[in-house]
Amino acid sequence: MCLAIPGEVIRTYEKEGLRHAEVRFGGVTREVCLDLQPAEPGEFVLVHVGFAIAKIDRERAEESLAVLRELGEME
Repeated sequence: MCLAIPGEVIRTYEKEGLRHAEVRFGGVTREVCLDLQPAEPGEFVLVHVGFAIAKIDRERAEESLAVLRELGEME
């Protein structure tokens, strides 16, 4: 089983010929590859091992992040 974490795309850029983004997960920002799932700033994506694999709406992303916080997984 795999776990994908929802995050908000903050900015996009190209790196080594691939599309990347800064993605915010709660209070943490990480670099994510967008080549599998293109997205724009303000959109939410599900991220698995550094790759955006699907888009998700804001409401569902916030619900998922709330559950992860309750489980203590967002610390």
